[in-house]
Amino acid sequence: MTKSDADRRILDGTVWREFCRSLEKAGDTILRESTPNSAFDRAEGYRYLTRMLRAALESHVESANVCFPRFYQLSNETIKIGNDNPDNIYHNCNISGQHEYRITGTRGTVPYISFGTKAGSYETDGEMWPTGQIDASQMEFEPDGSFEIIVSREKKPGNWLPMIEETSMILVRQLFTTRVDEIPATYDIECLTRGDADDALVPAELEAGLERATRFVTSTSNLFTDWMEDYTKHLNALPSDDQERCQRAGGDANIHYLQSYWKLGPEEALLIEADRIPEKGHWNLQISNFWMESLDYRYHRIHVNKYTAHYEPDGSVRIVLAHDDPGPAFPNWLETCGHDRGGMLFRWIDSDGDHPPVRTRVVKLSELSAEQ
Repeated sequence: MTKSDADRRILDGTVWREFCRSLEKAGDTILRESTPNSAFDRAEGYRYLTRMLRAALESHVESANVCFPRFYQLSNETIKIGNDNPDNIYHNCNISGQHEYRITGTRGTVPYISFGTKAGSYETDGEMWPTGQIDASQMEFEPDGSFEIIVSREKKPGNWLPMIEETSMILVRQLFTTRVDEIPATYDIECLTRGDADDALVPAELEAGLERATRFVTSTSNLFTDWMEDYTKHLNALPSDDQERCQRAGGDANIHYLQSYWKLGPEEALLIEADRIPEKGHWNLQISNFWMESLDYRYHRIHVNKYTAHYEPDGSVRIVLAHDDPGPAFPNWLETCGHDRGGMLFRWIDSDGDHPPVRTRVVKLSELSAEQ
């Protein structure tokens, strides 16, 4: 497209009209045959699309210039993607394998933080496959907790985050014990090789960004609906997920994912048990809605982790997912928040390859007392 064509499409409103039409088509995801057909679930589905749009515009319009990068959030308390972790702060940053970058920041007190470079994109191939990673255990910090990371294709001394020619993004995960007890890490990024690049908006780039944004909304919502369809094969169980697929979708190399679909009747409960907890690392379990959005952890107990869980005398852990509180005998109760189905994810985090199985079974809520 020539510059004059791009300018004309901006001037006559074509860009905006096509953006709105493309966004309308994204709603077809919510009406797929496999999706819940209640007004409640579909309302959440349409809200989910608005959240995807907010994330997409932040990524592909506001933060798209790889010569002037900035950290933004594709997931937070009100934007949720792919069973987002309630114990995490996530940040993303668009970069290019054609440049080099420097990240500077302070460590904070979080027990785990990782920086990963990714290639691919949800709006094109539904993937964010790994091209490099560094975490706090591999990093050097100054006495005051400050640090510097160089992001490049060629190995650098000190803290080095590798990437390749196809790298297009950085994904940062900070893990909390409990949010109120930790000081989060802070960090900024700069491009070291931008030369005389300009940060001014170009009409053709705006159109391309809007096109990528609508593709992101449609592709991401369809991707995780596909995953939920796949998880019906082991309903109410928590087997190890396809780890390669999780990594290709942006997963952390130090996390082992057990992922599934839960569905409970009004008088049913899901009993989730881990007989052994690895000595090293962390773990958590979260509950999500059908759209794989973590339920609202600001106001409800929808997840439990290594630090917040109650343990049995033998060190095992027993968690109950139920519509109603099963009582003090089951302190690890997770709320369904009015849902009768959704996603769930158990993570073994940085546990040196030790990934014990997690058992599940559906029981009648009235029969839970027999499980004490």
